[in-house]
Amino acid sequence: MNAKILSVRFIHEGWAKFGLAKVRLADGTEAEREIEDHGNAVGVLPYDPERRVATLVRELRVPALYVSSEQTQLEAPAGIIDDGTPEENARREVLEETGIRLHELEPVGTTYSCAGISTEQIHLFVAPYRSTDREERGGGAEGEHETIKVVEMPLAELSGMADRAALRDLKTLTLVLALRLRHPALFE
Repeated sequence: MNAKILSVRFIHEGWAKFGLAKVRLADGTEAEREIEDHGNAVGVLPYDPERRVATLVRELRVPALYVSSEQTQLEAPAGIIDDGTPEENARREVLEETGIRLHELEPVGTTYSCAGISTEQIHLFVAPYRSTDREERGGGAEGEHETIKVVEMPLAELSGMADRAALRDLKTLTLVLALRLRHPALFE
Protein backbone atom coordinates (compact mmCIF):
# COMPACT_ATOMS: atom_id res chain seq x y z
CA MET A 1 0.00 0.00 0.00
CA ASN A 2 1.24 3.48 -0.85
CA ALA A 3 0.75 6.56 1.31
CA LYS A 4 -2.24 8.72 0.35
CA ILE A 5 -3.31 12.24 1.26
CA LEU A 6 -6.88 12.07 2.54
CA SER A 7 -7.43 15.80 3.07
CA VAL A 8 -5.61 19.12 3.38
CA ARG A 9 -6.83 22.01 5.51
CA PHE A 10 -5.01 25.33 5.12
CA ILE A 11 -4.78 27.29 8.36
CA HIS A 12 -3.02 30.36 6.91
CA GLU A 13 -2.90 31.76 3.39
CA GLY A 14 -0.61 34.73 2.82
CA TRP A 15 2.72 34.97 0.98
CA ALA A 16 3.03 31.35 2.07
CA LYS A 17 0.27 28.88 2.79
CA PHE A 18 0.43 26.64 5.85
CA GLY A 19 -1.70 23.55 5.97
CA LEU A 20 -2.37 20.31 7.78
CA ALA A 21 -2.62 17.15 5.71
CA LYS A 22 -4.39 14.03 6.90
CA VAL A 23 -2.40 11.13 5.45
CA ARG A 24 -2.94 7.40 5.28
CA LEU A 25 0.55 5.98 5.70
CA ALA A 26 1.86 2.93 3.83
CA ASP A 27 1.10 0.69 6.82
CA GLY A 28 -2.56 1.78 6.82
CA THR A 29 -2.40 4.07 9.86
CA GLU A 30 -3.42 7.73 9.64
CA ALA A 31 -1.34 10.72 10.68
CA GLU A 32 -1.30 14.50 10.36
CA ARG A 33 1.56 16.30 8.62
CA GLU A 34 2.28 20.01 8.10
CA ILE A 35 2.72 21.57 4.66
CA GLU A 36 4.29 24.96 3.84
CA ASP A 37 3.72 26.15 0.28
CA HIS A 38 5.08 29.39 -1.18
CA GLY A 39 5.89 28.25 -4.71
CA ASN A 40 9.10 27.22 -6.40
CA ALA A 41 12.38 29.12 -6.52
CA VAL A 42 15.71 29.63 -8.26
CA GLY A 43 19.22 29.92 -6.82
CA VAL A 44 22.27 31.06 -8.81
CA LEU A 45 25.99 31.28 -8.10
CA PRO A 46 27.38 33.94 -10.45
CA TYR A 47 31.15 33.64 -10.90
CA ASP A 48 33.79 35.50 -12.90
CA PRO A 49 36.19 32.90 -14.32
CA GLU A 50 38.79 35.52 -15.29
CA ARG A 51 39.09 37.14 -11.87
CA ARG A 52 38.13 33.91 -10.02
CA VAL A 53 35.51 35.55 -7.83
CA ALA A 54 31.86 34.88 -7.07
CA THR A 55 29.13 37.38 -6.31
CA LEU A 56 26.91 36.59 -3.34
CA VAL A 57 24.48 38.54 -1.19
CA ARG A 58 23.65 39.20 2.43
CA GLU A 59 20.13 40.09 3.54
CA LEU A 60 18.09 39.91 6.70
CA ARG A 61 16.75 36.40 7.38
CA VAL A 62 14.19 36.64 10.17
CA PRO A 63 13.97 32.85 10.84
CA ALA A 64 17.77 32.72 11.33
CA LEU A 65 17.54 35.79 13.56
CA TYR A 66 14.81 34.05 15.56
CA VAL A 67 16.68 30.78 16.16
CA SER A 68 20.30 31.91 16.37
CA SER A 69 20.47 35.72 16.42
CA GLU A 70 22.14 35.73 12.98
CA GLN A 71 21.11 38.94 11.22
CA THR A 72 22.22 37.81 7.75
CA GLN A 73 23.98 34.95 6.07
CA LEU A 74 26.16 34.80 3.00
CA GLU A 75 24.14 33.26 0.19
CA ALA A 76 23.80 32.84 -3.54
CA PRO A 77 21.23 35.15 -5.13
CA ALA A 78 17.82 33.47 -5.14
CA GLY A 79 14.12 34.12 -5.34
CA ILE A 80 10.65 32.82 -5.94
CA ILE A 81 9.59 31.98 -9.49
CA ASP A 82 6.97 34.52 -10.49
CA ASP A 83 6.15 34.15 -14.17
CA GLY A 84 8.23 32.56 -16.90
CA THR A 85 10.85 29.85 -16.90
CA PRO A 86 13.30 29.10 -14.12
CA GLU A 87 16.06 30.49 -16.38
CA GLU A 88 14.21 33.80 -16.89
CA ASN A 89 13.62 34.10 -13.16
CA ALA A 90 17.25 33.24 -12.37
CA ARG A 91 18.48 36.03 -14.65
CA ARG A 92 15.96 38.50 -13.17
CA GLU A 93 16.84 37.68 -9.56
CA VAL A 94 20.59 38.04 -10.17
CA LEU A 95 20.07 41.37 -11.93
CA GLU A 96 17.81 42.68 -9.12
CA GLU A 97 20.01 41.47 -6.29
CA THR A 98 23.54 41.97 -7.69
CA GLY A 99 23.19 44.22 -10.74
CA ILE A 100 24.80 41.57 -12.98
CA ARG A 101 23.21 40.67 -16.31
CA LEU A 102 23.74 36.96 -16.90
CA HIS A 103 23.96 35.35 -20.32
CA GLU A 104 24.86 31.69 -19.75
CA LEU A 105 23.31 29.49 -17.09
CA GLU A 106 24.64 26.04 -16.27
CA PRO A 107 21.92 23.91 -14.63
CA VAL A 108 23.00 22.10 -11.47
CA GLY A 109 19.66 20.45 -10.68
CA THR A 110 16.22 20.91 -9.16
CA THR A 111 15.85 19.88 -5.54
CA TYR A 112 13.35 20.16 -2.72
CA SER A 113 14.61 22.76 -0.27
CA CYS A 114 13.18 20.80 2.69
CA ALA A 115 10.77 18.05 1.60
CA GLY A 116 9.79 17.26 5.19
CA ILE A 117 7.77 20.48 5.43
CA SER A 118 7.92 22.54 2.22
CA THR A 119 6.61 22.02 -1.31
CA GLU A 120 9.33 24.35 -2.68
CA GLN A 121 11.50 23.02 -5.45
CA ILE A 122 14.57 25.14 -6.13
CA HIS A 123 16.18 25.25 -9.57
CA LEU A 124 19.93 25.66 -9.10
CA PHE A 125 22.40 27.19 -11.58
CA VAL A 126 26.00 28.31 -11.76
CA ALA A 127 26.59 31.18 -14.17
CA PRO A 128 29.76 32.79 -15.54
CA TYR A 129 29.93 36.56 -15.94
CA ARG A 130 32.50 39.25 -16.71
CA SER A 131 33.06 42.53 -14.91
CA THR A 132 31.45 44.30 -17.90
CA ASP A 133 28.17 42.44 -17.18
CA ARG A 134 27.55 44.55 -14.06
CA GLU A 135 24.86 46.93 -15.31
CA GLU A 136 23.07 48.04 -12.17
CA ARG A 137 23.72 48.66 -8.49
CA GLY A 138 21.82 45.62 -7.24
CA GLY A 139 20.45 45.52 -3.70
CA GLY A 140 17.04 44.02 -4.41
CA ALA A 141 13.79 44.87 -6.11
CA GLU A 142 12.28 48.24 -5.26
CA GLY A 143 9.47 47.97 -2.75
CA GLU A 144 10.43 44.51 -1.46
CA HIS A 145 12.40 45.83 1.56
CA GLU A 146 15.27 43.42 0.91
CA THR A 147 18.19 45.76 1.75
CA ILE A 148 20.61 43.37 0.10
CA LYS A 149 24.35 43.84 0.44
CA VAL A 150 26.33 42.57 -2.57
CA VAL A 151 29.50 40.64 -1.68
CA GLU A 152 32.16 39.71 -4.22
CA MET A 153 34.73 37.24 -2.92
CA PRO A 154 37.54 35.03 -4.23
CA LEU A 155 36.47 31.51 -5.17
CA ALA A 156 39.34 30.10 -3.11
CA GLU A 157 37.97 31.85 -0.01
CA LEU A 158 34.45 30.61 -0.74
CA SER A 159 35.77 27.07 -1.19
CA GLY A 160 37.60 27.33 2.14
CA MET A 161 34.35 28.39 3.80
CA ALA A 162 32.68 25.28 2.39
CA ASP A 163 35.50 23.09 3.71
CA ARG A 164 35.27 24.68 7.19
CA ALA A 165 31.47 24.24 7.28
CA ALA A 166 31.14 28.03 7.43
CA LEU A 167 28.43 28.29 4.75
CA ARG A 168 25.10 28.08 6.56
CA ASP A 169 22.84 28.29 3.50
CA LEU A 170 22.25 24.89 1.86
CA LYS A 171 21.68 26.17 -1.68
CA THR A 172 24.91 28.16 -1.51
CA LEU A 173 26.91 25.22 -0.20
CA THR A 174 25.46 23.01 -2.95
CA LEU A 175 26.32 25.56 -5.64
CA VAL A 176 29.87 26.12 -4.39
CA LEU A 177 30.52 22.37 -4.31
CA ALA A 178 28.96 21.92 -7.76
CA LEU A 179 31.10 24.71 -9.23
CA ARG A 180 34.23 23.25 -7.63
CA LEU A 181 33.40 19.78 -9.00
CA ARG A 182 32.64 21.02 -12.52
CA HIS A 183 35.40 23.64 -12.82
CA PRO A 184 38.20 22.67 -10.40
CA ALA A 185 40.80 24.86 -12.16
CA LEU A 186 38.95 27.96 -10.94
CA PHE A 187 39.84 27.05 -7.34
CA GLU A 188 43.58 26.41 -7.79
